[in-house]
Amino acid sequence: MSIALKPSEIVARLNEHVIGQETAKKTLAVAIYGHFRRMAGRNPDSVELTKSNILLIGPTGTGKTLLCETLARILDLPFVTADATSLAQTQFVGDEIEAILHRLLDRAGGDLAKAQRGIVFVDEVDKLKAVDGQSRATSGESVQHALLKIMEGAPVKLKDGRHIDTTHILFICGGAFVGLDHILTRTHTFGFIATQGGDDQKILERLNARIKPTDLLEFGLIPEFAGRLPIVTRLHDLTQDMLVRILTEPKNAIYRQFQAMLAADGVTLEVATPVFAQIAGLAIEYKAGARSLRGIFEEMMVDVMYAVPDHPAIKRVTINSLFEPPKLSA
Repeated sequence: MSIALKPSEIVARLNEHVIGQETAKKTLAVAIYGHFRRMAGRNPDSVELTKSNILLIGPTGTGKTLLCETLARILDLPFVTADATSLAQTQFVGDEIEAILHRLLDRAGGDLAKAQRGIVFVDEVDKLKAVDGQSRATSGESVQHALLKIMEGAPVKLKDGRHIDTTHILFICGGAFVGLDHILTRTHTFGFIATQGGDDQKILERLNARIKPTDLLEFGLIPEFAGRLPIVTRLHDLTQDMLVRILTEPKNAIYRQFQAMLAADGVTLEVATPVFAQIAGLAIEYKAGARSLRGIFEEMMVDVMYAVPDHPAIKRVTINSLFEPPKLSA
């Protein structure tokens, strides 16, 4: 498989669809480039290149799933998501994992070779942490062990008798990891890298701020599972300005989608700039990040979408405030 895109090109493509999270984009792009190089087998010294799965840490609604979905679309790779919480609540973890891989095969159109270099995103892995006295702790740890096997790379037999090799499947795990900051504050209070006169302070700050495997162990991940996620990057809460940009700038921005839908009926949609700030402010209040933007925008558009099909004379829709009725005009 050829290395089609350089890291900078991957980031440029991600920027078309994902607002903010620059560090995460760069980390993912470099990881993907290295993953492709590993699959391409360009290694004249015959050094074995091991797979580096990825852990994305960030609050809900910051774009973890969107980043992974967009990455898979850019690279034309089959992509599936799985929910670690659901895996922890089932008695048949092996069957559920097999179902995930079967969905990956379906996304690849039945092409086994293509499925074997796809991407699996496992969300909410922080919910698998060991918690003393809770029944979920045991199931959570068992799910970590079950995921560990396929993340390392192993042939898995599907119900149709075929085997799917997970060696080249990239696993990206995600979670909010609430409480991890308290661990980081305690473990990084004194720093762990001493400074010298000629050291670059920015590099030292980045190294001292990084999430270490020991931090993940203290949080509740088992050592083997944390060890299979060597690349860790953080996504940060979205600001109001970033949420406004999400509404308007990406190629598939919500505003553009509704403009396209109404344009099909010969109607022009104009939403005043302050409205986007109002929507973003509500999203921040709901504490759901970008996930709540669509719901708020859809609710704002209900009366419009209801009226337009019944009134062909309407040619323009103007919305000046989220808290005022839209203006419908010929």
